[in-house]
Amino acid sequence: MDYRKLMEFYNGKRVLVTGHTGFKGSWMCRVLTMAGADVCGYALEPPTKPSLFELAQIGDGRVKSVIGDIRDYDKLKSVFDEFMPELVIHMAAQPIVRESYKNPRYTFETNVMGTVNVCECVRLSTSAERAGYEGVKSFVNVTTDKVYDNKERTEGGYKEDEPLDGYDPYSNSKSCSELVTHSYVRSFLADAGVAVSTARAGNVIGGGDFAADRIIPDCIRAALEGHNIVVRNPYSIRPYQHVLEPVFAYLMIAKEQYEDRTISGWYNVGPDDTDCVTTGRLVEIFTDCWEGTKWHVKGDAGPHEAGFLKLDCSKLKAVFSWKPVWNIQTAVHKTVEFSKLLEACGDSNGTSGKHRQPEHLKERFAEVMDRQITEYINDACKI
Repeated sequence: MDYRKLMEFYNGKRVLVTGHTGFKGSWMCRVLTMAGADVCGYALEPPTKPSLFELAQIGDGRVKSVIGDIRDYDKLKSVFDEFMPELVIHMAAQPIVRESYKNPRYTFETNVMGTVNVCECVRLSTSAERAGYEGVKSFVNVTTDKVYDNKERTEGGYKEDEPLDGYDPYSNSKSCSELVTHSYVRSFLADAGVAVSTARAGNVIGGGDFAADRIIPDCIRAALEGHNIVVRNPYSIRPYQHVLEPVFAYLMIAKEQYEDRTISGWYNVGPDDTDCVTTGRLVEIFTDCWEGTKWHVKGDAGPHEAGFLKLDCSKLKAVFSWKPVWNIQTAVHKTVEFSKLLEACGDSNGTSGKHRQPEHLKERFAEVMDRQITEYINDACKI
């Protein structure tokens, strides 16, 4: 895939991104604004303090940022009516497995009814009577690799036509989000000419993720605070990948189905088998990149989490001639490069010390994001 042509496609396109204040949403918005897209984001306030959205000044005026709850249909509909998007990328979610055990009702409301609300707004956009506006043409619902009925088998990754039935409230709610989307496609959106795909990505890492209960953010916090890294389960295997891998895959799917609706469907997005590593191996790579860090194992008898999960991404490769760009070592290196900027801010929260997020540091966060995006595009063109 020629990502330079992908960036050219988005120049001037009106793109609505839900969940834009989150980690992955912030990277998405940065890529889109670099491409020259007209971007509108709809989301709650940034979910962490600090947040990539604020550190890198994602909402600095190049993105029309609307703070709102995805469960608030009326407000979301008003944003669709005013912005009139051509493409929609739905990323708003409650994304943490452990949090879903604490707040299952909120998780289902956000991840299921939030998807219903977005699908309904997309549906109604096609009947909007506005001069020069024909409604949404391309819609990508971002779900997760955890939507599958995971038997923790080791002989191969899950394919898109296998049963959906996530175990925990987060995973199950995203399975439901898939089913909601499929129903809207069959009942309304296909006949209205809207190209729709769902994208099931593996675990993402990258600079600017401050979420709790994620291994790389935990590693970064420990490194900045001078503590040993605590690993709950070093033998669990996940399809780890740099955040730019799925971000560009989502944009690729949205573009290609915009131009050819017959390729819309559902797609896995994950690394090659060699980069599906244990959590212990991931942490070893991190400690190699961040000098002086050490780790140890300490279980906490927490709720159920899958021990083994791998995706089969052959469909994405066959349809789009897609290939992963950065291997796991490069992904961790880029994450550490970004995260070491936090040392200049004083502590793991990036807020203490004499310099409380000064403007020149914010500019550096944005510069590193832009440089890594450019490096990713250049590396992709060499494959």
